Amino acid sequence: MTVVAYKTYTDARKDFKEVLDDAESGRPVGVQRRDRRVAVVDAEGLRNALAHSRDVPQPVAVAEAGGWSVTLPGVPVAADGAGFDEAIDELVLALREYSEDWVDRLHAVPNHARHWALVQFIAFSSDDQLTSWIRASE
Repeated sequence: MTVVAYKTYTDARKDFKEVLDDAESGRPVGVQRRDRRVAVVDAEGLRNALAHSRDVPQPVAVAEAGGWSVTLPGVPVAADGAGFDEAIDELVLALREYSEDWVDRLHAVPNHARHWALVQFIAFSSDDQLTSWIRASE
């Protein structure tokens, strides 16, 4: 499969409808900007791929002390709740907060920069999708 390549962002801007149409159809689209190439992809397709990626750690839930704890191994995100549903709701909130912090400042910190895929996954997921993803990991 050939990449639909735009040699400049001016070319991409001129054909922006086609850029979006190609990305929505699943065709690989790249835009060259200075010395970097940027991919334009369908957000739902990206989210689905990341949901099953080894780059996105899977949640781990543990029943303890009359409640539940849910963590993401290797990521400083955890949540506790008296019940499983409460712990999941708290983890969704914690994921949103981590994602915001990552975008604001943590993306430049070496031990957080590697969580790019997780942040993309969170950003393109609804709360219901995150809840389903957490439940599916158990």
